[in-house]
Parts: sequence; structure tokens; C-alpha cells
Amino acid sequence: MATIVIPARFQSQRFHGKPMAMLRGATGVEKSLIQRSWEAGCAVPEAARVIVATDDDRIANHARAFGAEVMMTSANAANGTERCAEVATRLPEAELIVNLQGDAPLTPPEFVSAVIAATEGEDMATPVLRADSQTLRRLQADRAQGMVGGTTAVFGSKGQALYFSKEVLPFSDNLGPDDAVFHHVGLYAYRPEALRRYARWPMGPLERIEGLEQLRFLENGVAVRCVEVEAKGRVFWEVNNPQDIKRVEKALAEMGIE
Repeated sequence: MATIVIPARFQSQRFHGKPMAMLRGATGVEKSLIQRSWEAGCAVPEAARVIVATDDDRIANHARAFGAEVMMTSANAANGTERCAEVATRLPEAELIVNLQGDAPLTPPEFVSAVIAATEGEDMATPVLRADSQTLRRLQADRAQGMVGGTTAVFGSKGQALYFSKEVLPFSDNLGPDDAVFHHVGLYAYRPEALRRYARWPMGPLERIEGLEQLRFLENGVAVRCVEVEAKGRVFWEVNNPQDIKRVEKALAEMGIE
């Protein structure tokens, strides 16, 4: 069994107050982004606990109101992985910590299950999704407009991550039929010891430049296992910018999520 942690902060550079943003579901019901992310975590069969980790009382009070377990964490956490590391120090019994991003309410439970299964013998694992033509166009269009539309992953033949970027990698101006761009799903499963080491390392130049927390593992020689998952016809998109709200609401309606 795994402990799912949903890191949430109110101060977001690209989208202030993002966890409290409201999203309308298929039946017109509005729920906050953090509530929809928590519900996605609760749907994972392997979840022993689902914890919202935050340093903000507004998020904490809101999360408790819809029934979530909340753990207050330091305002000094640089990213969600540092927040997960803090939670792990308070849960010595935890064997596996899953970081479910609070801006990814469309994450299917089987994505989480696949990553949990892949941590056997690994320090950490994260899912990647082969971008279909529509997703690739969105990624490219957002970057052309100077927005971050998502993160891409480049990995080796055995699934070991080579790099993650907010640019669309590899260069994809002329993709062949056997080529692929992989959209990184913002989800991680870690062994507690890997989190303890992460918290001791300073932020490296690649993490600072890209703003991607997982690069700290690569910069310190820790293998990150990329696990390919399948969309099975469903849309996966994160809320990175205010413009993404409409995209996610459309997907909620298409998927029949209340």
C-alpha cells in the first residue's frame, strides 16, 4: 500500500491561487482543483492514505471541509517533492510515498497503480504518455505563445530518464511514423530513503533553469524510471495556466466526471 501526498501551495508563479480554482464537471457541479485532485487520489486502489500537504491555511481549511486529511508543511519547501519529503519524515511506517500533483485531476487511477508497481527495486518512478497528434499540437502551440503547456520526457531503452524539459523534446519538426514525443505525467512514486537524500541536496542548475523538481535526482546520479502508460482514448492535461481550465472542464464533460 502507498501513501498518496498531494502538495499544494497558494502562491503560484503562473496561476495565483491555483488549488482553489473551480472546475465545472459533467453535470455542472463545480469543485475546486484541489478537491478534484484529491478525489483522483482516493480512486487509487493501492492508496492507504491520501494527504493534502500545504503551508496555506486557506487551502488547509478548504480541504478539511470536503473531508481530506491535511498535513501542514513548511513554507520554505521549494517544490512538491520537498513537501513530500517533509511528510515522509512524519510517517516512518510508510513504505512508498506517491506525489500526486494537485493540478492533475484527470490522472487515471491506473496511471498511479502502474507507477507503484514499477518501484520494485527502484528509488523512484514516474509515468510518461505517448503524445497523440492533438496533444503534440497543443504542446507546440503553447510553447510558440510563450506558455508552458506541459513537460516532456526523454528516456533510454530500459526506461531510464535522460532528461525532462518544458520544451517539446526531442525536436519534432518532422516526426516519422516510429518517432514519438512523450508527455510527462506529473506523478512520482518514491522510496522514503530517496526522499531523505533529495531533501539534503541543494537545488542544481538544471532544476533551477527548467523549474522541474525531478531534475535534482538526475543531477545527483539517481536513476528515474519512466513508465509508459496508455491514455486509452482519454484526455490527459494538467492545469498549468488559467487557459487550461476550459480544456480540463471539456475533458471532465467528455469523460462524464461529475
